[in-house]
Amino acid sequence: MKVNIYYGGRGLIEDPTLYVINKIEEVLKELRVDVTRYNLFELKNTITTLPQTLKEADGIVLAASVEWRGIGGLMQEFLDACWLYGDKNRISTLYMSPVVVATTYGEKEALLDLKSAWELLGGLPCSGMSAYVEDSVDFEMNREYSEIIEKKAENIYRTISQKKKALPSSNYAIKQNLIKDSMNLTPQESEQLSKYVSDDIYVKKQKEDIEQLTNMFKDMLTQQGNKVDFEFVNDFNNKFAPQEDVEVTYAFYIEDKDRTLVLDINNAHLDCKYEKCENADVFAKLNYEVLNNIVRGRSTFQRAFMTGEMTAKGNFNTLRLLDQLFPFEE
Repeated sequence: MKVNIYYGGRGLIEDPTLYVINKIEEVLKELRVDVTRYNLFELKNTITTLPQTLKEADGIVLAASVEWRGIGGLMQEFLDACWLYGDKNRISTLYMSPVVVATTYGEKEALLDLKSAWELLGGLPCSGMSAYVEDSVDFEMNREYSEIIEKKAENIYRTISQKKKALPSSNYAIKQNLIKDSMNLTPQESEQLSKYVSDDIYVKKQKEDIEQLTNMFKDMLTQQGNKVDFEFVNDFNNKFAPQEDVEVTYAFYIEDKDRTLVLDINNAHLDCKYEKCENADVFAKLNYEVLNNIVRGRSTFQRAFMTGEMTAKGNFNTLRLLDQLFPFEE
């Protein structure tokens, strides 16, 4: 029989969780169990590949230290990796015993959190243990506590070796719904993906590729935007017929494009661009098709105004000048 122990604490000497899992390991080895411990704090960069170590195990122990709140980031990261990259069929045959030792409040909540997480993964529950430790030295020197831990370790051995059944839990029903929405990968694909994720060089290259693609699409959108910004501008510049003593500003609001084309005329000089304008001499409102027909010579400003295709406010004498300043219909 093989049991893996996954320790999610920081590896501090005074961490009482280390004492508990050492006792569990000692008892299991006396019972001729092959025990392998994985210290997550030493394997930060390869946590995503650790679900592959579940393959040869008959049961596991998840040991967490509660220093201020919850099971800690490393243990959560390992559970996330099991969900994303673990072989769910293999996990469904694995017993898990949660071990939580707290130096502050919350050991029972953390124990329940580990148990619930494993059941959501589809794994089998196994009796665990939790404790609050105020003084690690007193805790380790207490013979009664030591005996309790040993008895718990023996129960873990019996549950795994005898493959004891457990009553059904609602977590299993929830798990089925969650798995339906997760990626449907084979165990081989999950293993390969977990290796890629743990490969810093590969991840860095992927980030660089994504950044490069993002910049490329930004450039494409910018170019597309520039094209819109110059639409009709060249038409007005090419057809501009300067008139003496004419200083006027026209603003054309293109309704279906929600953009305003501004013509600022100062005698022989024309400044044509898209921008907001509040001080135009003539404000006109029309749609894209009407303006396009005008610049293509199929209509005139006067005709569009008379038919109601274009509305305008301002100086109407100045409005009449438009067809003289821009003779599109020739």
